[in-house]
Amino acid sequence: MNLVSTVDPRDGRRRATDLVETDEIRLEAITAQAARAARWLSDLGRLGRAELLDATAAALETRRADLVAAAVAETGLGHARLDQELTRASLQFRMFGDVLRDGGYVEAAIDHAADTPIGRGPDLRRMLVPLGPVAVFGASNFPFAFSVAGGDTAAALAAGCPTVLKAHPSHPLTSHASADAIESAIRDAGGPEGVMTIVYGEQPGRSLVRHPAIRAVALTGSVSAARAIQAAIDERPDPIPLYAELSSVNPIVVLPGAAADRADQIAEGLFASFTASGGQLCTKPGLAFIPADRDGDHLVDGLRARVGASDGAVLLNERIRDAYESRAATLERAGARVSARPHVAPGEGFTVAPALLEIGLPGLTAEIADECFGPLMVVVRYHDVADLDAVLTTVPPSLTGSVHRGPDDDTAVVRRLVDVLAARAGRIVFDGYPTGVRVSWAQHHGGPWPSTNAVHTSVGATSIRRFLRPLAWQDAPDWVLPEELRDGYTAIPRRVDGRWEARMNREER
Repeated sequence: MNLVSTVDPRDGRRRATDLVETDEIRLEAITAQAARAARWLSDLGRLGRAELLDATAAALETRRADLVAAAVAETGLGHARLDQELTRASLQFRMFGDVLRDGGYVEAAIDHAADTPIGRGPDLRRMLVPLGPVAVFGASNFPFAFSVAGGDTAAALAAGCPTVLKAHPSHPLTSHASADAIESAIRDAGGPEGVMTIVYGEQPGRSLVRHPAIRAVALTGSVSAARAIQAAIDERPDPIPLYAELSSVNPIVVLPGAAADRADQIAEGLFASFTASGGQLCTKPGLAFIPADRDGDHLVDGLRARVGASDGAVLLNERIRDAYESRAATLERAGARVSARPHVAPGEGFTVAPALLEIGLPGLTAEIADECFGPLMVVVRYHDVADLDAVLTTVPPSLTGSVHRGPDDDTAVVRRLVDVLAARAGRIVFDGYPTGVRVSWAQHHGGPWPSTNAVHTSVGATSIRRFLRPLAWQDAPDWVLPEELRDGYTAIPRRVDGRWEARMNREER
């Protein structure tokens, strides 16, 4: 029996917990329970699951003080940040309750039997249905919003999929407390064991991915973690999808007019964006393209002053701390010079100094353009906006690309830059910063490899699509059909005989 330990990154001290790694016998029981729980989730229906998600949000909020305290001790991210993140986590559960009530996510379509130019066509009805039990790997940098109580869990449960969580080793106690809150809501709703469960340990995580009961895997983490999970999937006799959100540089282009118009404002925004949460955000801007003129100098001077006056940042764990320091050294050896770095006295924990590096556009290489996870940003100085087109195509594809415009910047130039970024990112940000991802219906949090490995988003209403599959019924009797596909059902929007029929609101019904 292997005990699970936890580390406070502020002092680096390892502490024992009462948790134990999940053994094979327990894993078999968990997956069997998850498979059986699928029927209960299905029988709840959309509206029943919506109520369950609302109750889950309430359970998390009721335990807010204890959850945040546990996360502070395991991540060092700070009370205010974690309190806000827990609010986001509960918001995600409530949003998916709204998604279920709306019902459009099932993509219901009905083609009644009819004569066609090639003969009589059968009655066909199609909608999206749950995949089955899914595995979710918690992220280190978001102990709530991308972990046990995160968006992947909310989306999977909304879809009707029992969820088995792999706790991240950086915050096992937070994971346990989050799981207990969610399980309490499930028990209060009369749910069985297995609707949401949690496993601990690296080997159990691999075994979970290989288990035949698991029908999909979701991960927010590193490329190396995704490769390890994919390798385990490849050992299965039947393939299943991996939805992974991974590495991202998130370039920001500051056009000359923007630097002239609001250099101080942009300096403040950039500094906050790349240092927030210790720079441990997947949307952190890692590259900022700033004009090499007097206005650009003023902007960079503002960045230097803010970085130089900043305090050390506590990173989540020893591995991230070591990788940050190694990557920063690699960037310097590759030619990026240190523009600002405060002195941070070495301590017992995983505290590092934020860093601003600088290089001219001709010196930007693929090695320098790669991600550095942590509070570091590389400023790239350019003389001619036209030179950015070719350079941006060498920057790794990202979750986001940002453009800051000024009142005198040529709209044709902006359009050209947007076209370049749009081919290599999943979200284009104008005159703002990519951090602070809104949880909403229109959000897309994904991008070309290596930012993600799929076209789906991991944030927002449409992230539910990852845990659903299409199923069609041909010439089926009415009684066997889901209610969403029965004639006369008007509670959700549907496409009937090729025409879109919006849901009728309550007054019309």
